[in-house]
Amino acid sequence: MKYKATEQILKIIKDKNLIRNFGVIAHVDHGKTTMSDSLLGYAGIIAPSAAGRALALDSMKLEQDRQMTIVQANVTLLYEKAGQEYVINMIDTPGHIDFTGRVTRSLRAIDGAVVVSDSVEGIMTQTETVTRQALEERVRPVLYINKIDRLIKELRLTPEKMQEWLVNIITTFNGLIDTYAEPEYKEKWKVSIQDGSVSFGSAKDRWGFNIDIMKEKGISFKDIFTAYSEGGSVEELAKKAPLAEAVLGMVVKHHPPPHVAQKYRIPKIWKGDLDSDIGKALLNCDDTGPAVMMIVNMAMDPAAGPVAIGRLFAGTLRDGQTVNLIDTKREGKIQSVNFFMGNQREMVGELGAGNIPALLGLTEARAGQTLSTVKDVALFEGIKYVSEPVVQIAVEAKHPKDLPKLVEALRRITIEDPNLVVKINEESGETVIAGMGVLHLEIAASLIADAGVQVVTSQPLINYRETILSGTDAVMAKSPNRHNKIFMRVEPLEPEIADMIRSGQLSEMKDKKEVATILRSKGWDSDVSKNIMRFDSRGNVMINGTKGVQFIQESTDSILSGFEDVMKEGPLAKEQVRNCKFTFTHFVPHEDTAHRGLSQLGPASRRACMGAMLKSSPILLEPLLGIEVRVPQDMIGNVASVLSGKRGKVLDMQQKGVTSIVTGEVPASETFDLAEIMRGQTAGKAMWNTHFKAWSPIPKSIQATLIADIRKRKGLSPEPPTADEFIDKE
Repeated sequence: MKYKATEQILKIIKDKNLIRNFGVIAHVDHGKTTMSDSLLGYAGIIAPSAAGRALALDSMKLEQDRQMTIVQANVTLLYEKAGQEYVINMIDTPGHIDFTGRVTRSLRAIDGAVVVSDSVEGIMTQTETVTRQALEERVRPVLYINKIDRLIKELRLTPEKMQEWLVNIITTFNGLIDTYAEPEYKEKWKVSIQDGSVSFGSAKDRWGFNIDIMKEKGISFKDIFTAYSEGGSVEELAKKAPLAEAVLGMVVKHHPPPHVAQKYRIPKIWKGDLDSDIGKALLNCDDTGPAVMMIVNMAMDPAAGPVAIGRLFAGTLRDGQTVNLIDTKREGKIQSVNFFMGNQREMVGELGAGNIPALLGLTEARAGQTLSTVKDVALFEGIKYVSEPVVQIAVEAKHPKDLPKLVEALRRITIEDPNLVVKINEESGETVIAGMGVLHLEIAASLIADAGVQVVTSQPLINYRETILSGTDAVMAKSPNRHNKIFMRVEPLEPEIADMIRSGQLSEMKDKKEVATILRSKGWDSDVSKNIMRFDSRGNVMINGTKGVQFIQESTDSILSGFEDVMKEGPLAKEQVRNCKFTFTHFVPHEDTAHRGLSQLGPASRRACMGAMLKSSPILLEPLLGIEVRVPQDMIGNVASVLSGKRGKVLDMQQKGVTSIVTGEVPASETFDLAEIMRGQTAGKAMWNTHFKAWSPIPKSIQATLIADIRKRKGLSPEPPTADEFIDKE
């Protein structure tokens, strides 16, 4: 089956049964992109002889240099099975934890996932994270176990031992499905060798098989063993059992076509009325209904500008059509509808539901948005990211004349990657980029350099958070003209409710009654649950506890502006605040409107929040990273001493074959030189990865010096303020 012309693909996709949308997900370095190469070689998009080395989907120079995937890549392939041609849309996703945001968004566009696992390392943390995300989006997983040659060459297992070893990996993977899948899919989606939902192979050597291929071609584990022993030929094996047939065969057999998948996926990811016309069009993947698409990825094309790539759930999109970007209430005009053949874009003029179109001309579109031909469509469920930005660097242009170029480069990067946060400090004029980890920021800095801007970057800095340990009675603050009094108290907010605010389950967009019901079920008083003034997305809440006070309605916005200022920059070190529950208890306003405007009430409310927090034992929180280190057994002691020297601790140790896996945690601020120290202590034999785990209080012994350092860096006086500076006496 060689590369077919676009017209043929367009004929086939008229029949929804012949479309499959799938993604490749896995732990970093387990062989996703190498496997994808085999699929491209099979479809004739790259030379088959280059497959496994070309890494064709890592099209950025940075990706080729670092041998890792950074951005997700889209491809459309043709595959023939039993005389029937199928169109397969594939997304290759990154494995490194710093880029999980991209994996999360890609999952929205696909109905099935091929989970790749290394045969020696088995199911790793990141494999678990992405599988859990897939199951939460109701994306059906199948398993491909890669690098089988390592079992023969490195572990020297016999064919019988090899089968035992592989059954263990499959059992662990089914354990994940048992833990994270919803009840009705637990049994249906488990993978097994018997029904062909597990394949084995070696992506580097381009061979692979599953039970269907074993029966069809008469291959067994003994044949693999022979191929890798003396006189055997791996190339013969690759000819007899090409990897692409095993993987694509599994996709066609076990992954649902779009119109089947949308029946059970839409109720999970779209919160609108399923009985409305739009709801029915989405459930049935209807070409004739209103067009509804979710954008999952924005790519910048040097020649054509921003390209919006996403899943079209209903309707048909055509060149020249005007569409609505629902989130920002804007209109846009599609210049041309395309899809990806390999890393090339092909213009197709129009595409129907169930496909993954790439649209040109929508300059205002952003990843995560809903796009439709009708105006009042319910938005898709917000995408939940697994971690949040914890590291930042300051960047400035080396030559002042490059400033406009720097601003433009930053704008492009944040369009492509919404998980990078860029903020400009107005006082010092420095530009700060916050990201998921040091690697994420290194990549961002190299992308700016590629745009031809010479920049100077600071050492990576850690983001901290502020919160309180105890509560306080109401404190009072007056406005600058001394005519208005605001009374405010604060207490710690329950972590469970704070998490619900951060994930968007509780927000102003939600129905008031629904919010009150949720809060009452969590044990809140019914009066309190009705009087929410504001949910702050960092995980704080402001409650109106006043009784029968005048002018409260018209002053609300001014009072909230003071509250929001403090949530952005807390009293200790101007870091973001989390998990605080403020109650606005009493208000003594001035009679005359002129004397109680924003310029008076904003500062008064800010002072009241600051004073209340400073009286409630405020503390700094630092990001804690989970770390997983694999080392030879005799090096465990060295790893433990490296972690304890970094204020970290060891939580668990496991033995897997010849290596040991040490699980622990370590503060993010201590990890900048972790690489040198770990390599030095273990003679370079340790492999490790870290992921964001939690926010944890900073030890008392270093809190004062740390606060002073952060304040000096921000140009403030080293000593944090005291409560008396903000609280007024009568």
